[in-house]
Amino acid sequence: MELKKGYTLMHEHITIDLSKVKGDDDCILDCFDETVSELKKLYGFGVRNIVDMTNKGMGQNPTYVLKVEKETGIKIINSTGYYKEPFFPSEVAEKSVEQLADIMIHDLMTGFDNTTIKAGMIGEIGTSKNIWEVTEKKVFDAAVIAQKKTNKPIYTHTTLGTLAKEQADYFIANGIAPTKIIIGHIDLTQDLELIKEVLKLGVFVGFDTVGKNNYFPDTKRIEFLMDLERSDLIRQVVLSEDLTRKSHLEFKGGIGYSYLFETFLPQLRSAGFKEESIDQMLIHNPLKIFEE
Repeated sequence: MELKKGYTLMHEHITIDLSKVKGDDDCILDCFDETVSELKKLYGFGVRNIVDMTNKGMGQNPTYVLKVEKETGIKIINSTGYYKEPFFPSEVAEKSVEQLADIMIHDLMTGFDNTTIKAGMIGEIGTSKNIWEVTEKKVFDAAVIAQKKTNKPIYTHTTLGTLAKEQADYFIANGIAPTKIIIGHIDLTQDLELIKEVLKLGVFVGFDTVGKNNYFPDTKRIEFLMDLERSDLIRQVVLSEDLTRKSHLEFKGGIGYSYLFETFLPQLRSAGFKEESIDQMLIHNPLKIFEE
């Protein structure tokens, strides 16, 4: 997958619908004009690539995403796979591991049904809080098959950072190269030593809930990143915000997609974080992940 020259946000949602499970229309992100406006603003900050983590059962709409891409000039990489319980579509229970893998492979190599739009990432595939459900394990098994067939990267969802090391261990034990693995939401472990344990395995990790201070304050994210920089571990970290609600966007009073550049990175720089480390997380690490 060839990325455009510039910054890459590795875990966002351009459109999503989790409303059926959550019972909340705020979880339907379908505000096209407002999204385009915000992404044009991101373009002004130097963002040229975004990985859209919305997959099957999450309201995936590759045609909608393509329209956003054309309006903004930002390359948007679609993902394939299945999220986690209780958000799975019925096919996760009904189909075999091999059949689920075939669906992912088709999305990656041929394109989503009735389109020529191909996925470039397997993700976000997840585990529940402190529990790896049987159906979730089935999706991980299918992802292993799809990854080995296509060599595309895998991006996971950890619920509040739980089972992060277990996810990494599982993929490595099944022969996936660590450089093709990104363990998501690692910042929400709130445990710097655990994060370092995971990084020692050679995988990438996502500090990808930037701005979600209700889960974990950015002051602590900055503290953790400063420590990882001193420990020479920034070469395995990627950044994003993981916005999933209308109320996260600026027009509804939320932080918006540009918060990372308007607020978080200036705070990181003020703390003494090096510009080259910012480029490492937002430019060089994504390039490494998407190397063919």
